[in-house]
Amino acid sequence: MRTRPWIHTIVSAVLVLGLAPSSSAATPPPADPQAMIQALTKANAAVVGVQVTAADGARSAETLGKERRGSGVVIGPDGLILTIGYLMVEAQSIEVVTQDNRTVPAQAVAYDIATGFGLIRSLLPLRGIAPVSLGSHRDLATGETVMAAVGGSDADVAMTQLVSKRPFSGYWEYHIDTALFTSPPIGNHSGAPLFNQRGELLGIGSLFMGDVMGQNRRMPGNMFVPVDLLKPILAELQRTGSTRQSHRPWLGLTSSEQGGRVQVVRVSKDSPAQSAGMGAGDVVLAVDGATVATLEEFYRKLWAHPNADDEIMLTVLQGAQVKTVTLRGVDRMTTMIKPAGI
Repeated sequence: MRTRPWIHTIVSAVLVLGLAPSSSAATPPPADPQAMIQALTKANAAVVGVQVTAADGARSAETLGKERRGSGVVIGPDGLILTIGYLMVEAQSIEVVTQDNRTVPAQAVAYDIATGFGLIRSLLPLRGIAPVSLGSHRDLATGETVMAAVGGSDADVAMTQLVSKRPFSGYWEYHIDTALFTSPPIGNHSGAPLFNQRGELLGIGSLFMGDVMGQNRRMPGNMFVPVDLLKPILAELQRTGSTRQSHRPWLGLTSSEQGGRVQVVRVSKDSPAQSAGMGAGDVVLAVDGATVATLEEFYRKLWAHPNADDEIMLTVLQGAQVKTVTLRGVDRMTTMIKPAGI
């Protein structure tokens, strides 16, 4: 079994929390440092590496690569593992790497576009690994020290700090009402679990960001998807491989907010947006006649349609000309190769 230098990180962090004056009321010195060390060590023991090879012809390979590496964390006694969905989307083969360097085959269970979560399950027993408990960001205040963990060949832990909790809109037609932002950043953040000081799972790593404060302060860090979003959908994910919220209109636009406007950066190949003649540089002014100035407004108007294939009318600025573009959305799930198991 390999040595575990991450234990020193945990011990050092606990000693700092216990001996140094707290800079925030949100991070009181631990009443029992030894209990905190045990809780964090137990939580980290459930962290695994996730290795994925995408299927031949997978469109996601263009942006995510065919070979992917990240992390996950065991959340069920039957080998159920939570990770970030983009690691295992369109997977041909999945393996998990345990703390003692065992490589175990796994199978896709679910991929949820709406939250970004992915579920996989080990096909062999993960002996000696206890599933982690699910915590809540509602018990977490900004300024609190938390632990991020990475599995696989680069297994490590890092103590970081929650700097913000706020809505997040992604350029890839993605929005969640609450995301967790931490700094300083960790390196291999994809699927990395985030734990509170009691060893409870708080979130799953999604992004590296140059400014987690969103105020042009250039504070680098990471965005984590909170497990609060998982709790109400976990049963549905295991039963159907997805959620009802994931089957919504998708246009194939990569967009950004520029000066109070939604500007198209890229259009996906063979997407409704490409078929409608949209391109990089276009500005989306309105959806179904309702003005939009932010990505969140854009997505909410788009997803207000009850069916994924509904007809959608966009008011678009193309160069100096304002046009009305009519598109028919598609269910994003139907455009991807479905991994075995889902």
